[in-house]
Amino acid sequence: MLAISESMTATVEPALEPKHSRSRPGTLVAASRRVSPATPGYHWDNERLRVKELEEQVHELHSSVICAMNQMLDLKDLGTGVHSTRLAEWGMRVAQELGIEDSGLHDIEVAALLHDIGKVGIPDAILNKPARLDEAEYALMKKHPEYGWAILRTIPGMERASLYVLHHHENVNGEGYPGSLASKDIPVGSRIVSVIDAFDAMVSSRPYRKGLPFEEAIRRLLQSSGTQFDSEVVQAFIPIAEAEMPSVFAASGTSPATQL
Repeated sequence: MLAISESMTATVEPALEPKHSRSRPGTLVAASRRVSPATPGYHWDNERLRVKELEEQVHELHSSVICAMNQMLDLKDLGTGVHSTRLAEWGMRVAQELGIEDSGLHDIEVAALLHDIGKVGIPDAILNKPARLDEAEYALMKKHPEYGWAILRTIPGMERASLYVLHHHENVNGEGYPGSLASKDIPVGSRIVSVIDAFDAMVSSRPYRKGLPFEEAIRRLLQSSGTQFDSEVVQAFIPIAEAEMPSVFAASGTSPATQL
């Protein structure tokens, strides 16, 4: 499985121009011309090879679309570059700790990477407001999971990831949004993204506030465990956060010793 997050901190050029299109132009046309049941020496092995080539190109195109979306968020200056990459890595590790099968990891990686894609539909004046949002502004901000779902669900292969994005602000006590889902009714990918996104937001500095110290962020995760956050996800994530604490704070603009 291609770990999309590994390419996020590099450049968009490889993502926008898949390897096959650079090194082997016209692969699809050439493959269709050289393989035919009427061709002398035709073998099913050739047909399987052509199918494999097509599958690889579709997979590369899929990854390129994801990378392009992430870059689009960066251009909107939402600070999602390192943030999204970190969440994608954490999301996969938490999923593995929870015993989720390899076949389900890709959707969680995509959801963690693009969970805020719907914010492209939120006015910059709200996204960048250096103060608390008023009631009307907050109501509009709460629409971003639905906007993200509407974007991703149209892309083949992203149906499940789009549901994870839609529900990543649900609370396990049923008081979240947009669907007021509770407990296990919330998709597991959404429950994972909820915890790791909240933690990263707490420890990251913003123009209008400093990030929380590590211990305080963990305390708040535990305090909200079972109400806002899934307890199993929190317990699976804490050792991961502890192991990466120095690099997390170096990237987030604060330090473990920051005082409240």
